[in-house]
Amino acid sequence: MWRGNDRQTARQEKHQRHDHHRHNARRIPKRRHRGDRAHRRTPRHRVLTLRRERKLNALSTHLESVLLDALHSQVRTSRAVVVTGVPRAFSAGADTGELRELTPERIAEYYRSSGAVYETFAALSQPTVAALSGYCIGGGLELALAADIRVADPDTVFGLPEVGIGILPSSGGVTRLVREVGPARTRDLVLRGRRFGAPEAYTWGLIGEIAEGGTVREKAVEIATELAAQPRLAVSVAKQVITAAADAPREAALLLEQLAYAALNRSG
Repeated sequence: MWRGNDRQTARQEKHQRHDHHRHNARRIPKRRHRGDRAHRRTPRHRVLTLRRERKLNALSTHLESVLLDALHSQVRTSRAVVVTGVPRAFSAGADTGELRELTPERIAEYYRSSGAVYETFAALSQPTVAALSGYCIGGGLELALAADIRVADPDTVFGLPEVGIGILPSSGGVTRLVREVGPARTRDLVLRGRRFGAPEAYTWGLIGEIAEGGTVREKAVEIATELAAQPRLAVSVAKQVITAAADAPREAALLLEQLAYAALNRSG
């Protein structure tokens, strides 16, 4: 049995423990919610989906304009960008019937308007990922080639058939394909217009990864999330250096690497 002073001592100890817990509770940082700054600083990615399913995502000037507007506006606050299509087609190519009606003057205007989407996509400061499935043909492949990283479904079909209908890839396709696979293979693919699959594209280095069937979008988002977590300035500068190094003489490319390193080192 407790005596009176024992009870008083116990009550004092209880109050001291209570005060101690209250004091410590004030020192524990509260869990942040969605509106907090910590959440807003979380790396983000943006997914842009081509949707013209009845035409297998053929790239009409309207669809190009919609994508161009999205690249100019929606992705400004994004840390990485994914462009994808629908399971049947990333894109079956440009709407050649529409472009056939254009005069040379209108074609020049086209490349300054909706046709600028390919170069705009390639020039984004953020890392970009193309999630490819179904048909990736003609202008669709040219758009994919403008991405930094390409992931494909196992059943993706690639090709540049333009020469067979009397024209040629003209939205950066030839230029970028030469960089990726070399002149000899580019001649084979462009002049013959032959189609090829994901295994060949992977072997040539045209795509970086073949996703499991039906998971290409998820895989692309996974990669974009990884890229979004990288230091933003370093990723942007690295993109520019890699692009410039493809065309620059070796000495100039090495100097560019070193200058970029020095600038990033100072910024950190």
